[in-house]
Amino acid sequence: MGYFVNVEPGVNLYVEDLNPGGSKTIVFIHGWPLSHKQFEYQFDFLPAQGYRCIGIDWRGFGNSDKPINGYNYDRLADDIRTVVGVLQLNNVTLVGHSTGGSIAIRYMSRFNGYGVSKLVLVDAAAPVGFTPETANKFLHDTLNDRPKMIQEVTDTFFFQYITGPFADWFFQMGLQAAGWSTAAIIVLLRDEKLYADLQKILVPTLIVHGIHDKVIPFAQAQELNQQIKNSQLVPFQYSGHGLFWEERDKFNQLLTQFIG
Repeated sequence: MGYFVNVEPGVNLYVEDLNPGGSKTIVFIHGWPLSHKQFEYQFDFLPAQGYRCIGIDWRGFGNSDKPINGYNYDRLADDIRTVVGVLQLNNVTLVGHSTGGSIAIRYMSRFNGYGVSKLVLVDAAAPVGFTPETANKFLHDTLNDRPKMIQEVTDTFFFQYITGPFADWFFQMGLQAAGWSTAAIIVLLRDEKLYADLQKILVPTLIVHGIHDKVIPFAQAQELNQQIKNSQLVPFQYSGHGLFWEERDKFNQLLTQFIG
């Protein structure tokens, strides 16, 4: 089922809550510029295995409200904390993809991992995001021809072949975001760093990353593995930035094994 959670006056986040009676809960935080719908091929599988799956659209993206302000790691982490509190979640596995991985890292450090027993970082945009050159190009294109920018992101996202209809679906997901929020996250990825957060993550952490990732280099996953205590890194040999789809069976099985 889907519903909205109020995170501040005038701002409501959309939450997709599948199998609320599940024995163990997984909270998914999507990547930029997408929505919870990117995890469709996890939501197809995991609830049927008995897991409760919660997908949260960040402010500015998907079905959530799209305010002008609030696009920094602290505010985005605060939004997740509010959802966790309102839903009274505890002992959850927090899964973050790309920028969602960065938000998850800030959540863990800012709130001492409140309610989270395990962390999964998927192609995380951390400890740094975009280079200034990449960010400035994305920013220019977003403010002048956002559909073209999203198409370019789609074209570099996957290592494996994607069909035309799949590319169209992915493209439309990106267009669902607001232009201003899309641009604000580019600035965030350019300007904010997460080095100081990594030492504060104390829960078991699974790091998965496509070795062919053209968006966030695999070397960053290796750095996260070195800096985060009690972490393990699993390379995905046949994936780019979208291993949640490209090697979905492997990812889904690995996730269930990690959660236990």
